[in-house]
Amino acid sequence: MRTRRRLLRFESKIKTLGALTKILRSLRGRGNRVVFTNGCFDILHLGHVSYLQEAAGKGDILVVGINSDSSVKRLKGAGRPVIGEKQRASVVAALEAVDYVVIFSGSTPETVIRALAPDVLVKGGDWKIDDIVGGRFVTGNGGKVFSIKFIKGYSTTSLIKRISHA
Repeated sequence: MRTRRRLLRFESKIKTLGALTKILRSLRGRGNRVVFTNGCFDILHLGHVSYLQEAAGKGDILVVGINSDSSVKRLKGAGRPVIGEKQRASVVAALEAVDYVVIFSGSTPETVIRALAPDVLVKGGDWKIDDIVGGRFVTGNGGKVFSIKFIKGYSTTSLIKRISHA
């Protein structure tokens, strides 16, 4: 019984954009600061987990946008994603640092960012702050934008290469 409740807990973190917009409106009304980040999260590794924990520390509620399968294929090419969007969303939702997950199909999360209007926008260290999609929108609404430094040696692409040569 206990395992079943935990399963439902993380699955309940995955929301549609419309449902999430309503939830966040209510949470903001109680003074919570919303942090948004996004990515493919194709094969979850320590770099992802560290990044998401640091992102969560920038506010009260962490929302993670997950690229849909079609979006990952456009961005990363043939053979990607390795893991399907529903599984990727579930794995990310199972992380304690993550409060909500939303899957988006665009090449960028601009539409999601505009709909959710986060107080804080976070991306990985390979992004310059001025180049972060949605950054101008967030700062224009009084929010903050951060680029979090990567932990060296962790990337999905390098992990896939190591596995394929094993």
